[in-house]
Amino acid sequence: MSATTSTAKGATAPWIAIAAGCAIALLTFGPRSAIGFFQIPMLAEHGWSREDFAIAIAIQNLFWGAGQPIFGAIADRFGTGRVLILSGFLYAAGLGVTAIAPTPFWLTIGSGVLVGLGVAAGSFGIVLAAFARRVSPEQRSFVFGLGTAAGSAGMFLFAPLSQALIDSYGWSDSLLILSAMMLLVPLFAYALRGNSRTSGNLQAEVEQTMGAALREAFATKSYLLLTTGFFVCGFQVAFITAHFPAYIADLGMAPVWAVTALSLIGFFNIIGSIGSGLIGQRYSKPHFLALIYIGRSIAVTIFLLTPQTPATVVVFSTVMGLLWLSTVPPTNALVAIMFGTRYLGLLGGLVFLSHQIGSFLGVWLGGYLYVAMGSYDPVWWLGVILGLIAAVVHWPIREAPVERELLPA
Repeated sequence: MSATTSTAKGATAPWIAIAAGCAIALLTFGPRSAIGFFQIPMLAEHGWSREDFAIAIAIQNLFWGAGQPIFGAIADRFGTGRVLILSGFLYAAGLGVTAIAPTPFWLTIGSGVLVGLGVAAGSFGIVLAAFARRVSPEQRSFVFGLGTAAGSAGMFLFAPLSQALIDSYGWSDSLLILSAMMLLVPLFAYALRGNSRTSGNLQAEVEQTMGAALREAFATKSYLLLTTGFFVCGFQVAFITAHFPAYIADLGMAPVWAVTALSLIGFFNIIGSIGSGLIGQRYSKPHFLALIYIGRSIAVTIFLLTPQTPATVVVFSTVMGLLWLSTVPPTNALVAIMFGTRYLGLLGGLVFLSHQIGSFLGVWLGGYLYVAMGSYDPVWWLGVILGLIAAVVHWPIREAPVERELLPA
């Protein structure tokens, strides 16, 4: 690393911090991506409905989204490490409450509120903002891809792990085991200590108050388009994460195919995320994002119109895996390009809030319409339409810093 990308005295070396951040992304993304495996055994034991489960997970996505800009602002001001420590304890508490929840209300408190806040405090936006302050602008897209790939690895690893734990210990004890694993997050958090002012990358950035940064962002058309488009990403991936295992079961396939599907999505997401980071360093990020959304719509359309067999589930999961979180590196990189890194946690968090509002609707509508119509098909097709709209929204985004004057040195 050059001098301009070094961290402040006493801070962790950049690539050690990036390794620790990848470990945190793996841990925080893993259990919430495997939550669909707990739906059927949990509901069977308690006699709850799929809508009860969907509401809890929808609330989780809403608290995840609402919490991220708040935790991002705290990390920008007071340090990333402190926020990540809080993440581990909130996440562990949420999974613990879910394991012993006696009613849907407590399921919502555990899986919805506490896990949602835990994921928000340890999510991509928090970790990637810390990465951005430790590397040069030319390296950001790639390290964003690494961080996103680590989260994908969490999905790949925790899908079979969760099903194996359920088979061996039952769903409740399995959640307690996952809860204990989340206490590893605070151990890795030390390597990501520091805030936006401890970075060596801020010399060329204008001094701003948080209010000024927010006013500038909401006056920037490209930022608003990016925020709008990311809503669709949340709608699509959250619906699949929460309901795909149940959808596969409804098709009469054995549980192993649900495990296979989410594991394939996680594995190929690793490839897609790293590839997205590399592509984003060389080509137009807005146009690349548009193509990702078009690709998702095509993949879902073909999947729904062809006979649904284990073979088509494998092919669909592979394709969706490549496109799954490939939106994250270019999206975060665009925010950093537009506004710099001083308030990246906050401004990236607001973009992600839009993502999580989409997630809320995708999960909730999946459960609600299934109960009302006995089918997930309306939500699948809505996701196809939204994907095409997202492609149109991303195409005119400008990949350039906002125009502003630097304060004299």
